[in-house]
Amino acid sequence: MRQLRVGLAQMNPTVGDIEGNVRKVIDWMERARALGADVVAFPELVLTGYPPEDLLFKPAFIEANLRALEAVTGASRGLTAVVGFVDKKDDIYNAAAVLHDGALAGVYHKQYLPNYGVFDENRYFQCGTEAPVFAVGETVIGANICEDIWYPTGPSTSQALAGAELVVSINGSPYHAGKGRFREKMLATRASDDLVCLAFVNTVGGQDELVFDGQSLILNEKGECLARGRAFEEELVLADLDLDAVFRARLHDSRRRKEKLRFPVPAPRVELRTVPARPKPALPPREEQALAPAEEIYAALVLGTGDYVRKNGFKRVVVGLSGGIDSSLVAAIAVAAMGAANVVGVTMPSPYSSAGTRRDARRLGRNLGIEFLSLSIGGLFRAYKRTLARTFKGLREDVTEENIQARIRGNLLMAFSNKFGWLVLTTGNKSEIAAGYCTLYGDMAGGFAVIKDVPKMLVYELARYVNRREGRAVIPESVFERPPSAELRPDQTDQDTLPPYVVLDRILEAYVEENKGLKEIVAQGFDTSTVQRVVAMVDRNEYKRRQGPVGIKITPRAFGRDWRLPIVNRFREP
Repeated sequence: MRQLRVGLAQMNPTVGDIEGNVRKVIDWMERARALGADVVAFPELVLTGYPPEDLLFKPAFIEANLRALEAVTGASRGLTAVVGFVDKKDDIYNAAAVLHDGALAGVYHKQYLPNYGVFDENRYFQCGTEAPVFAVGETVIGANICEDIWYPTGPSTSQALAGAELVVSINGSPYHAGKGRFREKMLATRASDDLVCLAFVNTVGGQDELVFDGQSLILNEKGECLARGRAFEEELVLADLDLDAVFRARLHDSRRRKEKLRFPVPAPRVELRTVPARPKPALPPREEQALAPAEEIYAALVLGTGDYVRKNGFKRVVVGLSGGIDSSLVAAIAVAAMGAANVVGVTMPSPYSSAGTRRDARRLGRNLGIEFLSLSIGGLFRAYKRTLARTFKGLREDVTEENIQARIRGNLLMAFSNKFGWLVLTTGNKSEIAAGYCTLYGDMAGGFAVIKDVPKMLVYELARYVNRREGRAVIPESVFERPPSAELRPDQTDQDTLPPYVVLDRILEAYVEENKGLKEIVAQGFDTSTVQRVVAMVDRNEYKRRQGPVGIKITPRAFGRDWRLPIVNRFREP
């Protein structure tokens, strides 16, 4: 039996840390070699980190990445390695280097450049036109990059028809909830349609608002999963492929003979010398269970938060604790990401803060084991009102005074950030940010918006998951039971201004995620005036969202890179 051991290094690179990324690649190569891998693959643009964005306009950055490729090439002795980098010809290319036994065997240029959602690759790269295959003795391998594998009859098909028994797909595939399951179905279809073993390696880690989930896959020619990488963790995924099984399956499929006629120009073929066989230790059994939805999203938020904080050089974070559900969830995520010793909670009660929320903020801090500070803002609020009394004479208190309280809190948190170097984590959720139910330079003030893309009802679900995960009420039960309130005026609740969150979230999902129009949303059974009000709130509050901090993307369409609504915009649906 012709057997090939394939390794997928789903690692966590850092954008711009080319030297650090090289060290990690070489380290994973050594691990793969020790475990008897014949082929090891690394993620898309692993040497630069993904996505490098406008760093690609810097010639020095491109040259540093090319020098890095030379370093990892020399480390590939005894292996075939597929490594993502930026290639430079008359233009630049998103590229995969195929390294073989210490030499550069060839380069593949990405053919399909995504330019939708969070992707903007046409801004930077030229697309490739060739899909070479590489022959090592009787074994033929193809390599392509991320978007290429999503196209039926794309590069993987031409490589399989040119004889490739294994196609390696290197990826920087960003996470959103449920994407992993959909992606695995697509890859299984691609492998079985092309009668090819498929090795799909995905990066892991957080990069600004994006999180990469790993979940790398090795599939056989039937589309059956041989090995699956863990979600949101670095690891080396290994499996042994039966290449004779690929040959036998192709003998019985007459489609291939006809399909080859559609590809009259054969893929370029590169012949490589064989590498002496090495002893292969037995592979331990793998049992990777898919994460439940809440567990998956929580893991994404923890990884994205931790990587954003650490990769930007911060040691500690600070969270304003209101005693409400949002700040409670953010604090729990921060502790999971950074450890309790590196999280500070600050409660800042106003004259309208209830005894219940004050008590719950303190209980949460104690349950999480974090440093807890309490600063009353009553005196500062009175000082503001005295300062403004002459100018505001004769005017009733309104949202102005509410926002002053939020901005006092924002100032205090930023003072801690300046004095101690703590990163401020904001606590606003997607429902509030969509509707503009948030205060510029107040509760929006901070460095990172952990739950910016988490709708309110999902906040409750994740908070329940935190308590189940810990086996105790880390987040006090009274936090779940109390009606949501900003507590910026007497007896205030969020529903004084917003529809019930269960209704608001469904309308926002239809308008923001699904891009449905007003009439389509009303047709789903919602009250016309409520839909009109929600749509108007979303449209008129873009100016706020543009000025808020970045936050982790966990839905298919997040505010930020996914969403580009003009601020100056007079269009309104009839």
